[in-house]
Order: sequence, then structure tokens, then C-alpha cells
Amino acid sequence: MTEDKRRRVSSEVVDGTNKAPGRAMLRAVGFTDEDFRKPQVGIASTWSNLTPCNMHIDKLAEHAAQGADNAGGKSLTFNTITVSDGISNGYKGMKYSLVSREVIADSIETVAGCEGFDGIVAIGGCDKNMPGCIMGMARLNRPSVFVYGGTIQPGKNHTDIISVFEAVGEHARGKIDVKQLHEVESTAIPGPGSCGGMYTANTMASAIEALGMSLPGSSAQDAVSDTKLEDCRQAGAAVLNLLERDIKPTDIMTREAFENAITVVIALGGSTNAVLHLLAMAHAVDVKLELDDFMRIGAKVPVLADLRPSGRFMMSELVEIGGILPLMKTLLDAGLLHGDCLTVTGKTLAENLEGIAPYPEGQEIIMPLDRPIKKNSHLVVLRGNLAPDGAVAKITGKEGTHFTGTARVFESEEECLEKILEGAVQAGDVVVIRYEGPKGGPGMREMLSPTSAIMGRGLGDSVALITDGRFSGGSHGFVVGHVSPEAIDGGPLAIVESGDRITIDAETCRIDLELDDAEIRQRLEKWTRPKPPVNRGVLAKYARMVASASEGAVTDRFD
Repeated sequence: MTEDKRRRVSSEVVDGTNKAPGRAMLRAVGFTDEDFRKPQVGIASTWSNLTPCNMHIDKLAEHAAQGADNAGGKSLTFNTITVSDGISNGYKGMKYSLVSREVIADSIETVAGCEGFDGIVAIGGCDKNMPGCIMGMARLNRPSVFVYGGTIQPGKNHTDIISVFEAVGEHARGKIDVKQLHEVESTAIPGPGSCGGMYTANTMASAIEALGMSLPGSSAQDAVSDTKLEDCRQAGAAVLNLLERDIKPTDIMTREAFENAITVVIALGGSTNAVLHLLAMAHAVDVKLELDDFMRIGAKVPVLADLRPSGRFMMSELVEIGGILPLMKTLLDAGLLHGDCLTVTGKTLAENLEGIAPYPEGQEIIMPLDRPIKKNSHLVVLRGNLAPDGAVAKITGKEGTHFTGTARVFESEEECLEKILEGAVQAGDVVVIRYEGPKGGPGMREMLSPTSAIMGRGLGDSVALITDGRFSGGSHGFVVGHVSPEAIDGGPLAIVESGDRITIDAETCRIDLELDDAEIRQRLEKWTRPKPPVNRGVLAKYARMVASASEGAVTDRFD
């Protein structure tokens, strides 16, 4: 392919006498005459010192830029935002978390679209900037590679951020004292990297690799490692190869590729947030993906990984035995992955997995297919008179598959958390937290603090929790989120009263309020929609534009 064709979009920005003003601006940031003849590669960095997940990404971006430059491109680095779920959970600021996914996608699309980059490398390390990066790159549909920032090391005594959340509940019940709580707080987060279990960050990194949008191995590397630096350099070079071969995100992010991503998420026991994010990512490339697809695929894919939060091991320990590539090879050989899907290497998934060795003998992290942790998916889509459009549960089997209890209704996360810590929530309760959906929050907060408090108080096997909000990848127990329609849209969750009986059945995939249809209709007729909680700023805009959780909670669905 000729040099001019390789440059594509950037030629519209820098070629010709009438583009002299733009070239003058670029000379000020380091361009030479030769650079104007090179393909331009935007390096989207999510660096900030707000959170350990992203505190090292500035260095990773430098290595990605080097890789692009050494391969014959000209790199330009720009930043987008990140927020910290771990810091904001349990606080009203968490309303901005899911909103940040849209801001990140919008900003990458905006910068790269304006500047005329030919290709993009995006580096993300936290829950929302990973799908946000993919969505931004997908909308532009220019040759692109995603790089995961990598996982954190375990804290003292094999602890992580979820250990701290659950220690709060243990302190509330008197199991540990303030000094012990402080010890966990002070040692659980030892340095850079994303939260250490198969929580949302590691789940989405794995899903993106299975999707074909990151290089093989990128999702299972330590944040601070030579391996991760090399991954970044190779990603920068890979974009030039994609440009040469004219391979774009829409060539990679096909329906079959999304099925591969779902399969790997299930096998790893990944976060319910993957459902929300994969729906949104598919929307960005006009791939039809629905909640029922997760159930269809989940019927034949087992959970194989014994990883936190429900299991014993951390991502860093999976890294030590080979990451997810041997798992993907196992799934491919069993006919559970589409091997002909194209990836950012320019090769198919099957070609990438050629020669991948199996896990070492004696490892206990990934179980064999004939001895799964669960024979089918832990991600269960429930429907019933309480969630006509669907809800998402994470049922590993350890919680049981059926729960019937008495509703204890709360209008916000804060109100619920306070009562849990006071001991007001008892065995047999079905905790209902409503008006926390995408519109009602607004922002669809994660209910990590309440679920962790329930676990810390020793109620994990005797209390269920349902919400139109969502859950952290670190949440576990009998929890159901994404209830749709959400309460503020007049979904049945809005008319549940404390004392009502609720049944959750993961075998029949039902979630039902034990009232007859006439009583439900009567209550809904009397229900009055609350006033919007905000009427200015980004949250107000989000509430007006956001789609249902059952559609990925995207903000650009106008069809």
C-alpha cells in the first residue's frame, strides 16, 4: 500500500498549501517536514493520580508512542478522564461513575475526530475507561488497539479493595476492632494496577482481548512489569500494521467476536457489569446484541475460574500460570469460541492461539471442562412481574439458586447502608434499593457498600438484594441488579412495599412480586413519578438521554 493511502485521514489535515496553519501548530509540538508524511497515531491515555488503577498509565502511554514512532508513524498523546469507583462507592459521587464511560467515549471520539488521527491506541486501567475507550474507537472506526493497564499485586494477607469494604461490615458487627480495620485499610492496596480479583476491570480487559481488540496476553499482565511495557510498544506498532492492511474495529468487533467475549467472561466468572458494557460496545458498531444472548451462550459455557470475589484466587496468580490464553485455547478446542474471528494482530483468534501451552499441572485456579465450578453461566437474566424487561443476577451456585423473602424497601443506597450497619436488616429479608437506575439515580450506582456490609455482617447466605442500580464486580451474594424498567420509569419495582413477598428463582429465571396482576395494576395507577433529582449539569443531561440498562445504558440511541 502506498504511503499516501496509509495516511488516510491525516492527509486532509496536513496536505496542501491551505493546510499551512495546521502544520504550523503541529511544528510547535515537535513535527518536522518528514513527520507530515507519516501516519498519525493518537495515544489516548487515561492517566491520573486519582486512583491506583491509572497512576502508571502515563509511562505506558510513552511506550505505546515509542512503538508507533519506531514502526514508522507519528504519535500524539492526549488524555481523557477517569474516576475511581473504589473511592466513590457508598457516596453520592458514585452517580458520576457510569456517566464517565460516556464522557470517555465522547472525548476520544471528539479528539481523534477533530485532529484527524489515522489510528488510535487507547490505554485504560479502570472499570469505565475500558468500555469507554472501545466505544470511542468503534464510533470512529479507524485502525485501533486497546491496551489494558494491568492488575495490582495482592495486599498483605492476600487482601484487596473488597477486603476493606467487607472489613467495614465486620467492624459493624464487632468481629474486628478499629485497629484491625485500619490495618486492612493501610495494607490492602500496595501500588499501581486495577483491583485484583475478577472484578469489572479484569473482566472487561479479558472480554476485550477475547473480542480481538487487544493483543494476545494484554489482559493478564501485572501493571508494573516489563511485559506490560512491551505490550504497549507492540500495540503502537500493531496500529501501523492495521493501517497497512486497512483493518478497522468493525472488521474485528463482529457478532461472533462478541459471542467470544461473552464466553470468556462466563468461563472466568466475570462481573455483571460486562453485560451492561458489552451491550453498549455492540451498539457502537451496530451489532445486534441482547440480554437473551447471554442466556443462550451461558447455557453451554461453564464457569471454570476460581477467582475472587466468589473464589479464592487473584488475577496476579492467574498471570503467573499463563493468563487467559490457555483458557481460551481450551474453549476453542472444545468448540466454544469462533476461531475465525479477526483480531488486532491481523490474524484470526485461532491463529493467535496456535502453540499456546496448557496450564501447568497441579494449578487450582482454572478447572478443566469436565470438572467445572458451575456447569453453566453464573450470569443469569431474570424476568417476571418485577422485571418485565429483564434483570441481571450473578449466581455462582454458592448462594443457592432460589430465594423467597420479605421485602425491605429503601429509596436510596445511603438509607439502605445505614440500616444494614445498624443491624436492621435481618435474615430472610429481600433488600430492595430503588431509584438508583440510569435515569433515577441518575447514574446507576454500584451497590458495593451495601453488599459488602451484608457479607461483613454474616448475612451473605440469608439476605438477598435487588436494585435498578448495578453492582461492582466485587459484589457477591444473592444479588440482582439492572432491574428494568427502572423505578423512575414506572417499573414494578416502584410499587413494592416493605412486607411484600418476593421470589427469585435462578433455575426458572424468574423474579416475581407475590401479588396478583390486579393489585400490581392498582398500585401502579396510584404511583406518582418523582421529580428528577437534578435539573442542571452532566447528570441532568445523562438522565434525559440514557437508554435502559437492558439496552446498555447508552446515551446515543436515537433510532
